[in-house]
Amino acid sequence: MNPFAAARAVATNPYSAVLAVITLTLLAVSLGRLNKTKTKADYLVAGRSLPAFVLIFTLLSSWIGSGSLLGGAENAYRHGFAALWQSAGGWAGLLLIYFIAPRARKFAQFTIPDLLEARYNQTARVLGVIAILFTYTAITSYQFIGGGDILHLIFPNAISPTLGKYLIAAFVIVFTAIAGMSSVVYMDVVIGLLATVSMLVSLPVMIHLAGGWSAVQAALPATHFQVLGDLTLTQGLELFLPTCLLMLGNQSMYQKFFSAKSEKDASRAVVGWFIGATILETVIVALAVTGSALFPAGEVHQHPREILAYSGMHGLPLGLGVLLVGAIFAKIISTANNYLFSPATNLVNDVFVRYIAPEAANKRILIVSRLMVVLLGLWALYQSTHTESVLKKALYAYTIYSAALTPVILAAFFWKRATASAAVASIAAGTFVTVFWDSAFIHHHLPRALADRDAIFPALLTSLGCLFLVSLLTPRPSAAQLDPFAAEAATPSAIAQ
Repeated sequence: MNPFAAARAVATNPYSAVLAVITLTLLAVSLGRLNKTKTKADYLVAGRSLPAFVLIFTLLSSWIGSGSLLGGAENAYRHGFAALWQSAGGWAGLLLIYFIAPRARKFAQFTIPDLLEARYNQTARVLGVIAILFTYTAITSYQFIGGGDILHLIFPNAISPTLGKYLIAAFVIVFTAIAGMSSVVYMDVVIGLLATVSMLVSLPVMIHLAGGWSAVQAALPATHFQVLGDLTLTQGLELFLPTCLLMLGNQSMYQKFFSAKSEKDASRAVVGWFIGATILETVIVALAVTGSALFPAGEVHQHPREILAYSGMHGLPLGLGVLLVGAIFAKIISTANNYLFSPATNLVNDVFVRYIAPEAANKRILIVSRLMVVLLGLWALYQSTHTESVLKKALYAYTIYSAALTPVILAAFFWKRATASAAVASIAAGTFVTVFWDSAFIHHHLPRALADRDAIFPALLTSLGCLFLVSLLTPRPSAAQLDPFAAEAATPSAIAQ
């Protein structure tokens, strides 16, 4: 197709209007916040001014992205409701986060490595930055893939998946660089409402079009409706644990708690987040299961990660299908923004300001921050060109974070005996085992039954072993290290900035 014909095909497509509205709205929100972004705190933590309502939707929008809409939906298409083991890990994590949120807001810094240095030492901070860069750019990379897939589904003759991926990457990089956390969170309120309404309305309509719930059950294997389905308990836990532990240590989440107006707003946001995540992730799996009954063969059978968007385009009435596809597209953009922005703050706050230019003015910090967004976005784009399975990439990213950072983050708040040396050993060991678990060396030197398992159990056990053993063998941390993390701590210095 020549360029003019391709442009005409895009312009006359009924989905073009909703994508254009979403894109222009996101840019308008970002540009509208640009003049209000003047300091490091404005850019990194939205001036610590976010109320509970805004926090709920930004947390929900950043959590439910391609991992749920593509990876989780692919899992549900293949295995049915057993895919909820992955979602349930996040729900369990949220129950525990309720008790962490007010402590995180009292600590009130900018990033997780801030926390690691305050509680442990500088080495823990640097290793934390490395683990976060691996994790968050990997998560950003498959958001690019998801967005590219949707553009290709909508414009099959004009935009290839590869071109779509590059277009999404360019938009996300520019959008994220403009105004930082302030633009991200207010955009998430709109996206969260759009996604919630469109998915809740789409599910009963799709079930009706499939002939009712009994027809859906009759069309699919009985295992699709069982707790474990055709998975083993070990496979279920391999889905559950990485998600749970990522949730517990998620820097994007902590950064938004640091952005909260108060400790009470942080706690209230967790309650709303739990309710929203439980409902939406169950609806996503139910939509994918219903879609697998409606479309058991054809293109989507070869690419099951596309089942939600495909069902919206080919199974729902046009108006509702447009809204659903638009919501999925917007959620992917939102998640990409959040996970691209977060590691950029690490390089700026934990490397540039901490070691290179500690006296840098706000204007210089903002310039460097935007440059970091661009560079990390390009790295994430490079990773996306070497990714086959969104689900596999998601579990890899979750496992790095789960094994390397979550144990030491939780220990910072809840285990006074954890030491700096132990934290360094734990982060290094968890990262190393995860990154090299799929290497040829592992597959050649370990029994196949062990080497073929996901990295979560060996990486997590290694990390926890280092944390506990080294802590018990090294001197206790000082009172100065422990005080900012106590439940009652809320000194003026802790909440400054």
